[in-house]
Order: sequence, then structure tokens, then C-alpha cells
Amino acid sequence: MHRHGAVRSQSRRGECYDNALPGTTQAESLWSLLKTEVLELREWPVFADPADAQASIADYFDYYNHDRLHSSIGYQTPYHAHRQLLKTTALNCPA
Repeated sequence: MHRHGAVRSQSRRGECYDNALPGTTQAESLWSLLKTEVLELREWPVFADPADAQASIADYFDYYNHDRLHSSIGYQTPYHAHRQLLKTTALNCPA
């Protein structure tokens, strides 16, 4: 890594929130669900090739955002909740 100029991004031991960014919890949840709802259900090898991996993950992201209901947002899809938030925000914004 050093030879290529890459810098490690790693938290200190016992400090899991060192690298936390806004939305990190949701991102970690998404990756966890992808692993349990897609990857662990497939036989090895999980993907035929990189194009298959990309298409499969894109399909899951589409499902996650447009079809999968999330209890943390009132059993709505993220897409629907975001659209509702945009409407509310637009109504509360001064012109």
C-alpha cells in the first residue's frame, strides 16, 4: 500500500466509530443485507465473472431501494421515503 501511495483507513482498536461518516450505519446495513439475502444463498462460485457480480449487485440495490420495505422508515421503501422527504422539504423551503 505504501509503495502505491495508498493510506489505510482503519479505526483504533475498540473504537469502531473512528471512521464513521453520516449514513454509515445505513451503508453497513445495506452490505450486511446484501450478504445475507443474496450472497449466502448462492452456490460457490457466487458469480460467474465480474460482469455477473456487477449486474447482480445492481439488481439487489434496485430491489433494496424500490421494493424492499424497511421497518426503520415505517415499512416504506427508501425511494418512497426519500420522495416524501423531498415533498416536505420543498414545502418548508422559502422561495
